[in-house]
Amino acid sequence: MGRSRSRSPSRTKHTKSSKHSKKRSRSRSRDKERAKKRSKSREAKRNRRRESRSRSRSTTASATRRERERERAASPPERIDIFGRTLSKRSALDEKQKKEEEEKKVEFERQRKMPNSVMSFPVASLPVWSKVATTSTNSRQQEIEEKLIEEETARRVEELVAKRVEEELEKRKDEIEREVLRRVEEAKRIMERQLLEELERQRQAELATQKAREEEENSKRKELEKILEENNRKIADAQARLAEDQLRIVEEQRKIHEERMKLEQERQRQQKEEQKMILGKGKSRPKLSFSLKATE
Repeated sequence: MGRSRSRSPSRTKHTKSSKHSKKRSRSRSRDKERAKKRSKSREAKRNRRRESRSRSRSTTASATRRERERERAASPPERIDIFGRTLSKRSALDEKQKKEEEEKKVEFERQRKMPNSVMSFPVASLPVWSKVATTSTNSRQQEIEEKLIEEETARRVEELVAKRVEEELEKRKDEIEREVLRRVEEAKRIMERQLLEELERQRQAELATQKAREEEENSKRKELEKILEENNRKIADAQARLAEDQLRIVEEQRKIHEERMKLEQERQRQQKEEQKMILGKGKSRPKLSFSLKATE
């Protein structure tokens, strides 16, 4: 019995602590569910805002497009500067940029007002993730503001620069025209000089090619003359040798003819002698003596 009495307060403490832990877990789960519901509702609100922004942007973009088309159709070119640019188009572009910047400012003001109206309760009472969300929205707003300031400063600087350039161009119009004419004349002189130099180079090149061609023709002609002289010399030598051969042949024929004549004369002489012997002319035949011898 003593043991049971001594253990009873510890059991009661344990049951109390378990009850407290259960309550805490339930409260934590409820807080988590509430936080999830809040996050879902905020996500839905953000999606709605994004959709509304996209719709407003699309409507503003379509309206700006229509206005641009109307301005383009209605505004003819009024004045042209020295560079051939229409000043009316430039003013229309400036007005268009101003309208776009005003629309951006209105959109920025609307975005800046929307989170304040939704999150009107103090920041200290919010949980940590809501504080992070507010800081992120504030940083986004600050970035948007800085971007708008940069765009505005850049636009104003561009306007001032364009205005200053136009004023300087208007002041120095005559000087610029004189400078342009001077540069045109100088470029013309340079082009003429370059053209004359190019023509002179071409003429010198043609003369050099013609001289080289003439030298080549002269060398070829000299070679041909040498070849002709050599051929003529060879022909003369051949003709001389042929004449000598002909003379030798004629001489041989003459000698043969003389020998033939001698032989013919010798043959005729022999024939004459034989005829004389036969005929007895010129006491060529011997006399025959017919005598009787005395018989003893």
